[in-house]
Amino acid sequence: MKILLIISSLLVSIISSANTIVVSKNGVHTSLRRAVERAKDGDTILLQKGVYKEGNIVITKAIRLIGVNNPVIDGENKYESLTISGTRILIKGIHFKNSGYSAMNDYASINVIDANNVIVENNIVEGSYFAIRFANATECIVRNNTIKGNPKTEQTSGNGIHLWKCDNMLVTENQVSGHRDGIYFEFVTHSIIESNWSEKNIRYGLHFMFSNNDAYVNNTFKSNGAGVAVMYSHHVVMLGNLFEYNWGPNAYGILLKEISDGKIYKNEFKQNTVGILMESTNRIDVQQNQFGSNGWAFRIQASCDQNDVHHNNFQGNTFDVATNGSLMLNRFFNNYWDKYEGYDLNRDGVGDIAFHPVSLYSMVIEQNPNSVLLLRSFMVTLLDKTEKAVPSLTPEQFTDDKPLMKSLPL
Repeated sequence: MKILLIISSLLVSIISSANTIVVSKNGVHTSLRRAVERAKDGDTILLQKGVYKEGNIVITKAIRLIGVNNPVIDGENKYESLTISGTRILIKGIHFKNSGYSAMNDYASINVIDANNVIVENNIVEGSYFAIRFANATECIVRNNTIKGNPKTEQTSGNGIHLWKCDNMLVTENQVSGHRDGIYFEFVTHSIIESNWSEKNIRYGLHFMFSNNDAYVNNTFKSNGAGVAVMYSHHVVMLGNLFEYNWGPNAYGILLKEISDGKIYKNEFKQNTVGILMESTNRIDVQQNQFGSNGWAFRIQASCDQNDVHHNNFQGNTFDVATNGSLMLNRFFNNYWDKYEGYDLNRDGVGDIAFHPVSLYSMVIEQNPNSVLLLRSFMVTLLDKTEKAVPSLTPEQFTDDKPLMKSLPL
């Protein structure tokens, strides 16, 4: 909200002295390029309905470019459509199509470079290499855009919303599909990803690297190639997101790799190969999440330390927890496990005996992945029952000492 108020006040302050230039196919001004050249700081360009094929248009002035009745800017599969650099610029209500592809340059339908206080909202972007790209930008908003790519391969597809070396950014209420990564953050700080829908992207719904003190809230990441990856970052808040149908041999809801001091609250992990996969992750608070119908709800590697997993629901997962080591350097407590078969004699809502969430069979699969073929066999069931009675091969200290008897109302 702070970002929105700052930018809105700046835009309002320049409107009073602004002129309006109307560009239409049958009007006085028929060329968008010439209108941009004529415009002065504070002016508004109203782009009327029609198809505009004018190559790469560069905007460096503090102007408002607003589409009326969905005008189309066509890159003809050769050009970057808009290149923006400067401050107090608005791009709104335009249909971008067919930006160019280059193996050397990150062509985009909207490419914002060395800028601040820029708003990109209510646009449609189709058939682009990169759709909306920001580099070295601060205090900008990307809001309510619909982005649809033509997925090919990772090498020949760009990202839907791509931010590099940015600060105080807001990415909200966008719909992104059919790109390499739906949303990409690298070296982005103090920024928010909120209420977006990222679906059917080739690699990640969200790819997040070297970005600190950020939050992603109330987003949906569905049916992406590998899910969401959050890597090499610290102080990241992940709140109220849905991770759904991210299936595949190397897929997951979230991969956490080399991150620390973060929070994962009130998310839902539904029908993923793996709900959360943690590698070299430290001091993450995981609470009030729903894990349902995943292959593995939680895979936590032995390289992880001082993570707290508590007050979550684990229901209908093939495996609740898996690990690749014998040390237990993390804490699991006060979770609800539908596989728990203990009792509660004093009726305080907490099981009287500890729950071992790591099954023997999950340990076998960690060492020999091909053994997953034996899933649901009688022998595997017998082994797990035996291990529960006399634990010996699963990590002895890997327990929830206070399992809940009833699921939490998350």
